[in-house]
Amino acid sequence: MAREPHLESMLPQAQPDDDLGVQNFLDRFGKALTAGDGAAIADMWETPAFVLGDGMARAVNSREEVEAFFAGAKDQYNELGITDTRPQIVRLDEINDHLVMVRVRWPYLDVQGMERGAETSTYTLTREGDGAWKFRITVMQGAEKPN
Repeated sequence: MAREPHLESMLPQAQPDDDLGVQNFLDRFGKALTAGDGAAIADMWETPAFVLGDGMARAVNSREEVEAFFAGAKDQYNELGITDTRPQIVRLDEINDHLVMVRVRWPYLDVQGMERGAETSTYTLTREGDGAWKFRITVMQGAEKPN
């Protein structure tokens, strides 16, 4: 006799508790990314930083490099019909008061708000003296495979 899956495994997982302001930080990043606001994105990075992905490892040493890295992102996503995203925290690990690691799912949303895929990245964030989070290390896991 076949067993029915447990209801719990079919329900969406609860987002991790975030009293650190990480979700707010990621929300601002997502808005800046989809708006093509390179200056706002650069404000959210501490350099030197490091970006790692499939077949790519890159040190980012200046604000200008951050802006250049994200310069064409909005147009690249728009060409695919992607106009928006909303960060979904998958996992949040507080290392200490000034250092967190966060895994984030970024759904690809079209102009109607329909999800057309997603990608996932893991970030190491540091908090500055003024309390603002900054990206220091990014590991891009890439796009989800379509079902």
